[in-house]
Amino acid sequence: MQYRYNKAVTRASIPPGVQYVLALCAATLVSMGLLLAGYISGQGPGDAYLAWNLFLAWLPFGLSLWLMRVLGRKAWSSWEGLAVSGVWLAFLPNSFYMVSDFIHLPEAGASNALFNAVLFTSFIFTGLALGVGSLYLVHTELRRRLTSRGAGAWIAAILLVCSVAIYIGRDLRWNTWDVLFDPAGLLFDLSSRLLHPSAYLPMLAVVAPFFVLLASLYTIVWQGSRVLEANRK
Repeated sequence: MQYRYNKAVTRASIPPGVQYVLALCAATLVSMGLLLAGYISGQGPGDAYLAWNLFLAWLPFGLSLWLMRVLGRKAWSSWEGLAVSGVWLAFLPNSFYMVSDFIHLPEAGASNALFNAVLFTSFIFTGLALGVGSLYLVHTELRRRLTSRGAGAWIAAILLVCSVAIYIGRDLRWNTWDVLFDPAGLLFDLSSRLLHPSAYLPMLAVVAPFFVLLASLYTIVWQGSRVLEANRK
């Protein structure tokens, strides 16, 4: 009885944020374990892009944690707050971009379809959890400074940017690093599309569904967290 009590106290003493990070680490290990099992058995895909994309999905989550520390001692308008926010926003779409990795599923082969479906879902789910968790942290900081509607408008704008970035990455084949190394080429390729979006229906056919999907998923998570907080009070 004493052992059970101490064990419960120890578990309860772990902050919820730390528990969430540990859960993300566990999900990452499960994904990597499935990938390794696929390589060993010959069932998995033949390259490491899933692992690389998941690594990129971890970057915005880490940057959001960094941003929380910066905002704890400096104003958001400080150069450090703006710089970390800008880098975070540049990498955030990588988390949600992983949904588009499902297009590679047919390449994995029909004979191992079930295993590869589990493998892809594991990586993509973990990537989405990292992206949603990262956005949630930023949303809570926005709520401390803005009205509920104002913070929601910023989140919607961020999700729209992410949806456009997914199109840029998947269809135009640009990536986050090009923002630093080839900004002129990126802007040139985007300028006509952004100025005349109606002339590029394929772009709208990608951006709109992704925005609806991401906004729906995030709304469910955000509202669910509100319900849980209300029940704890």
